[in-house]
Amino acid sequence: MNVKLEKFDKKVINILREYSDEVSRVALFIIFVWFGFLKTIGLSPAADLVVELMDATFLAGLSPEMFLIAFGWFEVLIGILVLFPKLERITFLLLGFHMITTVMPLFLLPETTWYMPFAPTLVGQYIIKNLALVSIGLLLFARLKPMTQTHTILGEEDK
Repeated sequence: MNVKLEKFDKKVINILREYSDEVSRVALFIIFVWFGFLKTIGLSPAADLVVELMDATFLAGLSPEMFLIAFGWFEVLIGILVLFPKLERITFLLLGFHMITTVMPLFLLPETTWYMPFAPTLVGQYIIKNLALVSIGLLLFARLKPMTQTHTILGEEDK
């Protein structure tokens, strides 16, 4: 193999390993704070979907406007918490709950999220892309030392 290519490959991999956690945290921060804030000020393109989901679930009695604002601030909170490695267990518990709620339309609102089996609408694609967010969260969470080693709920990275 080409020695220069191998050296370049090694450098790139080392740089990615060095900074991938920080880049992932910033990416999640931007997505959650940005999209969450849009919900709080009434500018989210997902607002109609949230209202439709509320009508299809046990949340039908709540004010859609108030729920959207609260859900938006919940997303902002997740975005801020993801920046703090020590709070990862709490953050990813909240992220897990958030992802469960955001995937619900795929099952509860099939007419909105699917053209036909395995052919999602644009709304369905918007929801399915959350798998990428979950995978980023899983990669960050997988770097934690188990609580059996740290004896605390606070995260401590295993590096």
